[in-house]
Amino acid sequence: MKVLIVDDERLARDRLNRMVSTLHDYEVVGDAANGEEAMQKTMLLDPDIVLLDIRMPGMDGISVGKKMTNLESPPAVIFCTAFSEHAIAAFDLLASGYLLKPVRRDALLDALSKVGRVNRVQAASMHSDEEDEDSFRARTDISAKTRRGIELIPLTEVRFFQADHKYVTVRHESGEVLIDDTIRDLEDEFGDRLVRIHRNALVMTHHLEGLERDSRGHYQVRMRGVDERLDVSRRHISGLRKLVQTL
Repeated sequence: MKVLIVDDERLARDRLNRMVSTLHDYEVVGDAANGEEAMQKTMLLDPDIVLLDIRMPGMDGISVGKKMTNLESPPAVIFCTAFSEHAIAAFDLLASGYLLKPVRRDALLDALSKVGRVNRVQAASMHSDEEDEDSFRARTDISAKTRRGIELIPLTEVRFFQADHKYVTVRHESGEVLIDDTIRDLEDEFGDRLVRIHRNALVMTHHLEGLERDSRGHYQVRMRGVDERLDVSRRHISGLRKLVQTL
């Protein structure tokens, strides 16, 4: 995959260049020292991934990221910065990753690997689909603050969301994390990609396998790759039954 490095500091660009050069399947095709140069080289070189510094003179990384999302074939953007308070703004731009300086090789490899899971054609169509503004705004990853820092979970790996008092648990294929999003906000953002089964639970439709009853006669959902069964409230049984029949 082709990588463009953007940072106003030459030493930072050289360091990232050396790290990327040691990784298989990734090639640095160029670098840029400011926002305007970054846009020019993105359109000229058509990189798959842009490692983008946020705090730069003139047009900063956030502004550059906004412009890149509007390109016909936008690259995946991984923000690199020493200022963690920029994380929320970065994810609002559908950023594919977020790295804190000084960037570690293992963190860089992890971020690049996650980008590689996303089909670039699908990402581009999501941005260019003017008829569906909700799809344009929806994230492709869920962000969570963990002991490892800010972790990105691809939406395709999420099984369900479950609220418990102040926090929402995200169950995904590798475990679970807590996030600050509310069930209502998630439902509004991702629309028909998930279905509400209870006032405190949302299930990703592409992992929904079926309905079954427990020993008490209560309905529960069955999901691919998840042993746990979640209760379905009475008000959602009818709609969920119809949805299961179409899967």
